[in-house]
Amino acid sequence: MEGVHPLFNEIKSLNEECGIFGVFGAPNASQLTYLGLHNLQHRGQEGAGIVSSDGEHLYQHRDRGLLSDAFADPNDLKKLVGDSAIGHVRYSTTGRNSIQNVQPFLFHFLDGDVALAHNGNLVNAVSLRDKLEKQGAIFQSSSDTEILIHLIRNHIKDGFISALKQGLNEVHGGFAFLLLQKDRMIAALDPNGIRPLCIGQLDNGAYVVSSETCALDIIGAKFVRDVQPGELIIIDRDGMKIDHFTEDTHLAICSMEYIYFARPDSIIHGVTVHNARKRMGRLLAREAPADVDMVIGVPNSSLSAASGYAEELHLPYEMGLVKNQYVARTFIQPTQALREKSVKLKLSAVRGVVAGKKIAVIDDSIVRGTTSKQIVRMLKEVGAKEVHLRIASPPFKFPCFYGIDISTRAELIAAHYSVEEMRKIIGADSLGFLSVDSLIKAINVPDRGDLSGLTVAYFNGKYPTKLDDYEAGYLASLNAQERRKRKE
Repeated sequence: MEGVHPLFNEIKSLNEECGIFGVFGAPNASQLTYLGLHNLQHRGQEGAGIVSSDGEHLYQHRDRGLLSDAFADPNDLKKLVGDSAIGHVRYSTTGRNSIQNVQPFLFHFLDGDVALAHNGNLVNAVSLRDKLEKQGAIFQSSSDTEILIHLIRNHIKDGFISALKQGLNEVHGGFAFLLLQKDRMIAALDPNGIRPLCIGQLDNGAYVVSSETCALDIIGAKFVRDVQPGELIIIDRDGMKIDHFTEDTHLAICSMEYIYFARPDSIIHGVTVHNARKRMGRLLAREAPADVDMVIGVPNSSLSAASGYAEELHLPYEMGLVKNQYVARTFIQPTQALREKSVKLKLSAVRGVVAGKKIAVIDDSIVRGTTSKQIVRMLKEVGAKEVHLRIASPPFKFPCFYGIDISTRAELIAAHYSVEEMRKIIGADSLGFLSVDSLIKAINVPDRGDLSGLTVAYFNGKYPTKLDDYEAGYLASLNAQERRKRKE
């Protein structure tokens, strides 16, 4: 991008989290898991896998690509017999995109097999892996997920559940784990509940665990409860038991789930994602109104906010941008040049709607500014008179260490430029963002007293956990930026 800080090319493309899904006690568990993963496909498109159990043995299939690609052969699903299964769709927040890193992982031990799937990112993975390898551990993958199994094996003499609890207290960061043994399924959520995880139940009593409620809906499961921070959920033939691996907990769910990642029909901690996004749009309209003829949203995650913005200002809400549903998301492209070309493949401007008009474009976030710049240019090329960009979240100034693959500030345009400087780079006639206070108000996680229950660290730099392996690099990046500012 022209005029953008040279450090921007240091980091590979932005990735999002993964999705996990499991069923225990249903005759067609692997087929149900496949359907559930279908509704979580937005959370990961690099690989997919399922492990099932028939009560005696565990069976695995995994491959790279979309779910439909990974299970292109119907026999791959048929061989996953049994009445329990766990599945995973993946983006590589850590580890290379190789078959060895596609989950669920399946481990064979003399005392029983165990499968493991994970959503999130461990902030102390590097130091833990180094320690484990020095102790003689041999890793099959480059993923941070595998670390938990080695920690469990270190404590296995105390029994599996006790060893699991000890292992969960040694890993730090944002994590939702789902484990399958031959006769039980176990779910665990980090002490801050940074990643979403919920429990549902089928009419036959079978339990379901999912990253989002939208995946419960597709198999007809009824929502039971959200998994709470620090909980260990054990599901076996006797039913569901709620345990804890730590009592030192505080809910700080990732605000990006509500802003961007989750599907609009999902409900997270009692908040419907669509409703939260619509409130973001309404509050954005109060904080950053625009003198325009119409409002358009950037498909698909910004449409809810755009409708709220338009309603608040009593403006027409039009379809000025159309998304090609068959093109991969731009942030998975490995180079800046490819990302810019992909924006044009992904979106088209509707000339007959926007030509000669002053337009308010609502988007959910700005990371690099690549997509925003291309959208503004595209709208002006088809005749838009003015393009006013409004962002239904605060400026993304600080890295995410919990599952979005931005672990330095290098790629974040808002970390290096003022709003006015960003406006000039992007080419918009005006640019406005939602405030942090309004974001918290819009999401409104209930029953948290004086605490918001949200992680908004990407906007204010206040992280809910220690940063461990990332701490030194993060502080160095802050210091480097301060030195550059003083020189300027």
